[in-house]
Amino acid sequence: MSAKLSVLQELIEPSVVALGYQLWGVEMISQGRHSMLRIYIDAEAGIGVEDCASVSRQVSGILDVEDPISGEYTLEVSSPGMDRPLFTLEQYQAFVGHVVQLKLRMPFDGRRRFKGVLSGIEDEDIVLVVDQEEYLLPIDHIEKANIVPQF
Repeated sequence: MSAKLSVLQELIEPSVVALGYQLWGVEMISQGRHSMLRIYIDAEAGIGVEDCASVSRQVSGILDVEDPISGEYTLEVSSPGMDRPLFTLEQYQAFVGHVVQLKLRMPFDGRRRFKGVLSGIEDEDIVLVVDQEEYLLPIDHIEKANIVPQF
C-alpha cells in the first residue's frame, strides 16, 4: 500500500469503525486532473445504500477538515461486493481456496495478470496456483486483486 493510502486509511478508519463498520480497503484512482477516492466498507449484516451514505457523510467531513488530498476528487463509498478486492494478508488468508484474479505492478515470468486458486500465504507472499503451477507473489507487487465469484 502506498504511503498516501496508508495515511488516508489511518485518518478515516476510526470513524468507519465508530459507525459500526469494518474498513475493508481504500483505493485512489487517478483520472487526469480529477481523482476518485473509493472506500470499501463491510459489516456482518451486509452493506446497504444507507450505510454507504452514512460513512460518506462522516468521511467527507473529516477529509474537508484534514484536506489530505490535493486537487479535485470524488469520494465513493461501496460494499466490497461478490468480486471483493483484497488489500491485506489477513484478507488473502480468509479467502484461501477461492479463485483470485490479480494484476501485478511489474511483470513476473513475463506476465502481469494471473488468475488461479489462492492456496495460502508464506511470509509476505501469496501462493497462487495457476494451471497446476504454483506462484509465490509478494503482496507489495500486487496492484489489484479480486475474488472471482463462483456460481
